[in-house]
Amino acid sequence: MFGNLSDRLVETFKNLRTKGKLSPADIDTTLREIRRALLEADVALEVVKSFVTAVRDRALSDEVSKALNPAQQVVQIVDDELVQILGGEQRKLVFAKTAPTVIMLAGLQGSGKTTLAGKLAKWLKEQGQTPILVAADLQRPNAVNQLQVVGDRIDVPVFAPEPGNGVGDPVKVAKESIKHAKQKMFSVVIVDTAGRLGVDKELMAEAKAIRQAVNPDEVLFVIDAMIGQDAVNVARAFDEGVGITGVVLSKLDGDARGGAALSVSSVTGKPIIFSSTGEGMDDFEQFYPDRMASRILDMGDVLTLIEQTQKSFDEASAREMAEKLAKDTFTLDDFLDQMQQLRKMGSLKSMLAMMPGAGQMRNQLENFDEREIDRTEAIIRSMTKAERLQPKILNGSRRSRIAKGSGMTVTDVNSLVNRFEQAAKMMKTVAKGGVPQMPGMPGMPGMGGGFIGGRGKQKDKKKGSKSGNPAKRAAEDAGRTLGEKPTGGSGSSFGLGQ
Repeated sequence: MFGNLSDRLVETFKNLRTKGKLSPADIDTTLREIRRALLEADVALEVVKSFVTAVRDRALSDEVSKALNPAQQVVQIVDDELVQILGGEQRKLVFAKTAPTVIMLAGLQGSGKTTLAGKLAKWLKEQGQTPILVAADLQRPNAVNQLQVVGDRIDVPVFAPEPGNGVGDPVKVAKESIKHAKQKMFSVVIVDTAGRLGVDKELMAEAKAIRQAVNPDEVLFVIDAMIGQDAVNVARAFDEGVGITGVVLSKLDGDARGGAALSVSSVTGKPIIFSSTGEGMDDFEQFYPDRMASRILDMGDVLTLIEQTQKSFDEASAREMAEKLAKDTFTLDDFLDQMQQLRKMGSLKSMLAMMPGAGQMRNQLENFDEREIDRTEAIIRSMTKAERLQPKILNGSRRSRIAKGSGMTVTDVNSLVNRFEQAAKMMKTVAKGGVPQMPGMPGMPGMGGGFIGGRGKQKDKKKGSKSGNPAKRAAEDAGRTLGEKPTGGSGSSFGLGQ
């Protein structure tokens, strides 16, 4: 979502870093580019003015003029101010001292409230809570049925005494849900309310009546992150009309400009607590202003990546895999298991986008086909048990049979076997305590074979030149003496091209 904004800011800072000393004119030029980038990203004008003023005041102060690296200091100031307009410190949900905790969701129709209610319930369930969903949206056609389907998917009960489709009193349903939750010992009640295509008196009156009836501990305003400039007006209207306590950004994986995410918290003064990043029930995460600022500035989000890895990988399986590597018994079955472990972590694109410098390989990420894991699995499952244990027995006829059985080509099979052998060698080196060149993503066509921050092994070239021209030979020798880099392909992060 923040691709264009990130590119503009990175390019601006790149020009800034070429200067050893910054003059007021340099800072003004930089701020002009930042202002333009923010406005083009649909950030609210009042937020842009406040942001640029804060950066200018700090950039012209002694902390920059006396800094050893003034350009880097300006980047740090922009990062700090981005964190501030995104809400400052990360804020967690407030739970009631006496159960149940009541969470009310409010927002416009189409913002994704019902789906997000399910994501929130699933997340709370993983935190050890016992949530229940309340179908208080009785206006939108099939809204009650949709919430019931969502509840079945995540195995969370739904309180829906009314059929909806214009039938029933949402305030009464919300009020009765609290009594039901207390009787059945549910720890969290999530009330899904109705929305409208736009802000109107009827919508606000109903939302306000539900709030008064259930006295929620949290009123989360769900806003479509792709809504654009109108996000500020909608957020302010809900805050004044209903009284929100926090914000949830939905559809953060979209390709819009993302100005809503940078404006809502600053305008309303309410923190962004969660963000929704996809269609799946697991595409939901807590919002960290500092991490989001780092993503925007293309500095990555390694902490979130680590958390997702720890959540998805099984320690027992990891220890078992380490033992196999130590004994040099790594097979194609183990290779397939590693691919499936990666799949559990969610979208590979989203994971790679969290790496520092990911913006430099955005085009390659967008073109990467995540179905390659399915194709890899199809090839391996078309092999016999003996072939998976001993890939060396894969002769031409066997590879042809595997290609036909998996619906792939012999070239695809050969490519997979080569990637497996490379991964096995790398893992064997790691198991023995070595430090190999880090590969891209083993087993991922278009993702492997590259090296992070380095080059593969290259044969030493003979010193001197074979040119028969004395002047050319002298020039070439001088170039090597001055430390000229040898020619050849250089891999980039995850092997996604140069």
